[in-house]
Amino acid sequence: MSQSLMQFFPIIALFAIFYFLIIRPQQKAQKEHKAMLESLTKGDKIVTNGGLIAQVVKAEEDYFKIKLNDETIAKLDKAYIAKKID
Repeated sequence: MSQSLMQFFPIIALFAIFYFLIIRPQQKAQKEHKAMLESLTKGDKIVTNGGLIAQVVKAEEDYFKIKLNDETIAKLDKAYIAKKID
């Protein structure tokens, strides 16, 4: 019995390392990004995944209306917002 347990120990150790170095930090980053998206309100400045800097005009269910300049307002999917600028 103890020998069979010792055979599985390296696999269990690799899974634990994989979890703490890759899966857990990624889940934490996803939670922080979701919280940031939920906290965005009118007037907040954001950076899109494409590198555009814009200002939030209106928050909708799946999209944000953003203002790129004084004349251009566009709709942006929430998945394409990289970060909020303070």
